[in-house]
Amino acid sequence: MQISAALPGGEAPCAANMIPIDFRHCPTPLKPRKDAPKQEWIEYRKEQEKTKISKRGAEQIHALRHSLDTECDAADRLLILGVDASFTNSTVLKDMPERTILIGRIRKDAKLYHLPEEYGGKGRRRVYGKRAPTPEELRKDQSVPWKKVTAFAAGKTHEFKIKTLAPLKWRAAGGKHDLRLVVIAPLGYRLSKNSRLLYRQPGYLICMDPNMSLEEILQYYLWRWGIEVNFRDEKTCLGIGQAQVRNKNSVEKVPQLLVSSYAILLLAEHAAFASPQSPIDTLPKPKWRKGKSIRPSSTEEAVNHLRAEIWGKNLGIEHFSGFAERIEMDMKPEKHIPHLASAVCYAQP
Repeated sequence: MQISAALPGGEAPCAANMIPIDFRHCPTPLKPRKDAPKQEWIEYRKEQEKTKISKRGAEQIHALRHSLDTECDAADRLLILGVDASFTNSTVLKDMPERTILIGRIRKDAKLYHLPEEYGGKGRRRVYGKRAPTPEELRKDQSVPWKKVTAFAAGKTHEFKIKTLAPLKWRAAGGKHDLRLVVIAPLGYRLSKNSRLLYRQPGYLICMDPNMSLEEILQYYLWRWGIEVNFRDEKTCLGIGQAQVRNKNSVEKVPQLLVSSYAILLLAEHAAFASPQSPIDTLPKPKWRKGKSIRPSSTEEAVNHLRAEIWGKNLGIEHFSGFAERIEMDMKPEKHIPHLASAVCYAQP
């Protein structure tokens, strides 16, 4: 389980890079065989309850809030979390620390309630009011107009259509928190210039702060996609989970070491290239890349920069050219001798 922090940076005003700041080994208990004794199954169910990913997530949220309060001198700062549906449940929502706001996906058929009306009679005060529409019912309700909200995603600013309802209560998972429901209409896209218009699935979010603006809720949650990019880079570029180690401590520590190295690489890249006045020259872009992109550079580009700085002078290729040498073809060419510098630079990390 990983937590990444949004680091604002780039040419766009709302662009941000996700930097891993926490990585925890969360193995699941070994499932007994079908004919195992009953006591083994009882112990397995207990361990399964203790190691639920949502429970581990709640523990890490508390640890992060405690670290901000004690170690980082940031007790007055809000901690805003964007999570997926596996953490938007009662285990996490009912155990949220103070000064922490969660924004997460919710089921389209979630049963929500309005706040109760003012009560002046005898007896216990009501906690829940009348039934509110489900997220899907709110999306289909023609009497509720769509609002247009702009947010940055995928390298440019998009305009989203949103419906919202607040304050609400969620009996199944929300506990005592007042919530805001946000329904995001699906964006249209084309696979090619002349293809028909396609649509993605709508999004349903809840926010633990009913007073937060729609622009902030949407932008904070869109930043969450960066952690998916982190996972892809860690698995494909760094090979996390592929280390052939047998020691129990190594199984836990090797992925943590790789994630820490990956975070340091991203921070170094941000410090070197985030500012437009950066004195460090970047490597030439491929000829097939069209136009100027404001997307953050990829991990492969960061690794190439690191190789160029460390190995460039020793290999005699500290100066790069955007043009390739033209080699005349011969019917009987000489035996090819691999070029060491090219082999080193083109090797996959």
